[in-house]
Amino acid sequence: MQPSLDQIFAALSDPTRRRILTMLLEDDMAVTDVASPFDMSLAAISKHLTILTRAGLISQEKRGRVKWCKLEPHALRDASVWMQGFGQFEPVNLDAFERFLAQELAALQQRAE
Repeated sequence: MQPSLDQIFAALSDPTRRRILTMLLEDDMAVTDVASPFDMSLAAISKHLTILTRAGLISQEKRGRVKWCKLEPHALRDASVWMQGFGQFEPVNLDAFERFLAQELAALQQRAE
């Protein structure tokens, strides 16, 4: 079943989930690695990951005993198409969006150091 636009926009509305997406731009990550920079429980991070998964923005896969998360950027296309229907928005350049998220990741990493 394809996620609804409501699910996608709801998932993107939270800064923690946007930060997780930025982190996953670099590479797939184990759930414990996703959780490590946050000051919250693993259970709370798991809830965020579930929301992102239901929205189709990430996928999760068990490899051995470790659960891995992977960014699924194609899910943003539906939201982009919907916004373009208003004629007020330029088509979303996914390459530019990826560069923006990479810059955000770099800034987060600098702050963490």
